[in-house]
Amino acid sequence: MERSLARMETPHVKVEYIEETTVRKALAFEIEPEVVDKEIADRAKEYARKAKIPGFRPGKIPSEVIRKRFLGQILEDAAEAIVNRVVWEELEGRGLRPLANPKVTELKIDEKQPMTFRAVFETLPFVEVPQYKGLAAKVKRPEVAEEEVDKDLDRLREEAARYDPVEGRPAAEGDFLVLDVAYRTAGGEAKTDHNVLVEVGSADNHPDLNAALVGLEPGGTREVKLVYEESHPSPRLAGQTVEYTVTLKAIKTKVVPAADDEFAKDLGEFDSLGDLRSRIRERLQAAEEKRADRDAKEALVQALVDQASFEVPDALVERHMNARTEGLARELAMGGVDPSKAGVDWKQFRESQREGAVKAAKADILLDEIARRENVEALPAEVDAEIARYAERLQRPAEQVRAQMEKEGGLSSLRARIREDKTLDLLKADARLDFE
Repeated sequence: MERSLARMETPHVKVEYIEETTVRKALAFEIEPEVVDKEIADRAKEYARKAKIPGFRPGKIPSEVIRKRFLGQILEDAAEAIVNRVVWEELEGRGLRPLANPKVTELKIDEKQPMTFRAVFETLPFVEVPQYKGLAAKVKRPEVAEEEVDKDLDRLREEAARYDPVEGRPAAEGDFLVLDVAYRTAGGEAKTDHNVLVEVGSADNHPDLNAALVGLEPGGTREVKLVYEESHPSPRLAGQTVEYTVTLKAIKTKVVPAADDEFAKDLGEFDSLGDLRSRIRERLQAAEEKRADRDAKEALVQALVDQASFEVPDALVERHMNARTEGLARELAMGGVDPSKAGVDWKQFRESQREGAVKAAKADILLDEIARRENVEALPAEVDAEIARYAERLQRPAEQVRAQMEKEGGLSSLRARIREDKTLDLLKADARLDFE
């Protein structure tokens, strides 16, 4: 329900402040005719200086001709100038901070008439923060089973495997083949990938490819047409039919080293297999501790969100929806897939993120309010330390990284992230965690 809180009048300008909802506000303006006519006259003079009309010298075109020829554009320019001036003056004077640029609606402007319009905008809501100290959450206990150590050890052994040549026979299931693969892209471009290593019979391969490779001899070539299902995980291949020409260059067998002290020593930093297993366990335990910390904080934020009841501004929800959509597009692009050709209904995907975006926006508001109440801020030393870590990863001087972040607006984002992380640490320190 609309609620008019106050009406302010200054010379030539009347303004009414209206609360449409707890987050959506409006300023209703009425600008007196003399202000409007002066702006129209100023704009008409500008058009007179720049306009070129046959039969008139530049700068000598009569005002009535200019107004008749360009009145629609003059009124539009005059309205824009007035709106930009009075709206921001009013917002600043009232101490209002919109989350996005106000939207102008119901605008009416004409010569010798008052100009009227509404400037609609959103602000942060008044937040009644639930009790955030002593929140309860269930979290999976950070433990590492011996089976996980075995699995990681097997991964290291796989990475250290060697591929010995096989001679005197054709390819068989379980072999690793070195192939040159020729094909055409979806755009029709002919391409060849050289020295591709393929395991015959792998579940990751198309079944028809596995069948075509069995019995192939070094130097031999086969053509195979593969029809990919719509459900194929690669957007580039899903629903496509691709013809490949494969040429076998070599057959190899994979030899995985035994899990023993010699293997551990070959890795260069371990004295025995037991030493290697201990280091694997420590690394996995550290990862589990991080996972448990992340899960605990997510559960605590969700508990806060579930208890909170306030309207979330659309502007914040839209930001989260945009960020999630842009994130998927970047992920596809980094994987070599053109987002515009990925077969994604971007409008539908963006809308599917709305529910999660509302929760994320609500969490942002709650955490910001808690940080304000607890005087949580990102200290200069904390910002410096984070920049130093970035610089180390990028192998660039810290001063250079800081300068780039300042130029691109990244420092404010970094401070906000540090402030949020510290707020989450505060919630967790006061929480009652039940480890399962």
